[in-house]
Amino acid sequence: MKLSLLLALLPVALALPAPVIVPRAGTPIPGRYIVKLKNQNLENLINTALKLLKKDPTHVYKFGGFGGFSADITDDIVELLRNLPGVDYIEQDAVVQANLGVEAELEKKAYTTQSSAPWGLARISSQSRGTTSYTYDTSGGEGTCSYIIDTGIQVNHPEFEGRATWLANFADTSNTDGNGHGTHCAGTVGSKTYGVAKKTQLYAVKVLDASGSGTNSGVIAGINFVATDARTRSCPNGAVANMSLGGSKSTAVNSAAANAVSAGVFFAVAAGNSAANAANYSPASEPTVYTVGATDSSDRLATFSNYGTSVDILAPGVSILSTWIGSRTNTISGTSMASPHVAGLAAYILALEGKKTPAALSSRLTALSLKSKITGLPSGTVNNLAFNGNPSAS
Repeated sequence: MKLSLLLALLPVALALPAPVIVPRAGTPIPGRYIVKLKNQNLENLINTALKLLKKDPTHVYKFGGFGGFSADITDDIVELLRNLPGVDYIEQDAVVQANLGVEAELEKKAYTTQSSAPWGLARISSQSRGTTSYTYDTSGGEGTCSYIIDTGIQVNHPEFEGRATWLANFADTSNTDGNGHGTHCAGTVGSKTYGVAKKTQLYAVKVLDASGSGTNSGVIAGINFVATDARTRSCPNGAVANMSLGGSKSTAVNSAAANAVSAGVFFAVAAGNSAANAANYSPASEPTVYTVGATDSSDRLATFSNYGTSVDILAPGVSILSTWIGSRTNTISGTSMASPHVAGLAAYILALEGKKTPAALSSRLTALSLKSKITGLPSGTVNNLAFNGNPSAS
């Protein structure tokens, strides 16, 4: 069978083979590749390519503009695949990590004030730092779906009030959050006490294991799942996703994220915690997602936060109190903690103003943001701090 396939490829041998992309940084996974196929006759292309493999694929991608698969592939089969008509590119898989750190007015509706709120919530509803109250519209997040692409969520945590649901696992065989990172992010997006959008529906899509690690191929599977699921789920005011994770720059991850955004899902993503240019990391470098850098309670850029022109907005990310596994709470830092403030804010705005395209929602969040509040910014980094548009803010 493989000989006949090889002979079938000979007439196209003069065509340029598909490129093999190797991550320039991070931790590549030896022998594992993501094969991106062109969109024409996708089903036939997948079937033909899979016949060349010696092992079953780890993931198969069939969503919209991102079709292909990931698998453990030997060098000789990589060369065959490169010359297969319809292969767009082949990218070596790599490790991704949770991004933990080392350290226009809205119409006033049914606003309420939460006293003694976590400082991050207080900051996004106030013009100035140092306040301790979170003022918000009580309809915030209503009718929205918030996907947490992470380590999972402890869905029965009392803080989620029955609004959290486990959907999918692309990391391991344990359908629980064994780390806490995903539960923390979900809490900032939409928990009762620690959340920005207190009425959003939360959905767990696990792509990182209990150590907080995963693969680009697993992340792509999670992204594609969200894009497909959001089309069929009841989210009358729209869908948002939070990805507080990242790795070295990946064409495949960025392409998958861009396709999900094209499908109508707003993506808030962490800029990364390397104190480096976010343009060198994925998914932070993808232009169509909304990339979030981290600030501290003194309105300074967090020392660990990535920066640069790929960053779209800044949000609180140092010493953030939120939900944790074991029905507990925890205080941690990272651009991982900044991104869910913005994902929650996106769901909050959708509930107040109605469904928007991801591009329109990005523009709205930028327009609402507080300008020139943050110090310590490298040249080329936006000085826009996330803000919920609280009309009574001082």
